[in-house]
Amino acid sequence: MTFDNLHQILHSLYADMMPLCGDMAGVAKGIAGLGALFYVAHRVWQSLSRGEQIDVYPLLRPFAIGLCIMFFPTIVLGTINGVLSPIVQGTNKMLTTQTFDMNTYRAQKDKLEYEALRRNPETAYLVDNQVFDEQLEQLGIMDAPQIAGMYVERGMYSLKKTVQNFFRELLELLFQAAGLVIDVIRTFFLIVLAILGPIAFALSVWDGFQSTLTQWLTRYVTVYLWLPVSDIFSCILARIQVLMLQNDITELQNNPAYSIDASNAVYIVFMLIGIIGYFTIPSVAGWIIQAGGMGNVGKNVNSTATKAGALAGGGAGAAAGNVAGKLMGR
Repeated sequence: MTFDNLHQILHSLYADMMPLCGDMAGVAKGIAGLGALFYVAHRVWQSLSRGEQIDVYPLLRPFAIGLCIMFFPTIVLGTINGVLSPIVQGTNKMLTTQTFDMNTYRAQKDKLEYEALRRNPETAYLVDNQVFDEQLEQLGIMDAPQIAGMYVERGMYSLKKTVQNFFRELLELLFQAAGLVIDVIRTFFLIVLAILGPIAFALSVWDGFQSTLTQWLTRYVTVYLWLPVSDIFSCILARIQVLMLQNDITELQNNPAYSIDASNAVYIVFMLIGIIGYFTIPSVAGWIIQAGGMGNVGKNVNSTATKAGALAGGGAGAAAGNVAGKLMGR
């Protein structure tokens, strides 16, 4: 099972939980009906006590809210999701395009790196088994130290590539896991807001709770926008990696002495930045639509991301330093 499948499962979970809104609609109708009774009676009594004409228009508010409660999954959730879905689809298309380009350039870079090592007589035996066997056949018994050195250098090169691939795959796994964490939290918040949405609408009928309606709307839209913001962030990182790969490809084609090790180190740094940056998505989404009460969520998530990023960066740096120290020591 891949991370894409897990994201699809979360999307299906949200769709499967939506019928539960109907269970809350019955309770919400009772709360809204009682609130509408007091709401209308209070305003009619005020108008009669002052000898003023009864303004009918404000009295329609509880009935409009009641209509939304009765058809909550269709009118409210259907409208909001229908408006925001094109945004999600557009950002996902951008990310898919950049990811495809990145995979294409990465395969081209790996091929050029192999060919560059293959063309160099001093390093060809490190990557080509045939060249390695031919050089061994040319050496005799008296060249045992040189043969041993070739085996050691070939083993060190294989160890170096293994360590680099390990850290790259580990950071890519953590990067995808960070995106999955954001999606899980987003799905949980959306399900809770959707199921308890009729209750929020019903409470907004009562005097003193009118802001509940606008707060629910802003929070739902803000949480919904976490996914587009996440896709845009991932798209930016993917574009940076594409530009880095294009630079590596150009250097490998034009500069025979170019070393790819520095580029690999920069790639690891960007992956660490991406892992930490994923947890700032709730705050960035809050800049688009200000949602009261969501600030603490963003602060907690950002605080956790800072600690986790420091721990991951320290651990990765220490491990890489130890490995590099051992390799350089030899």
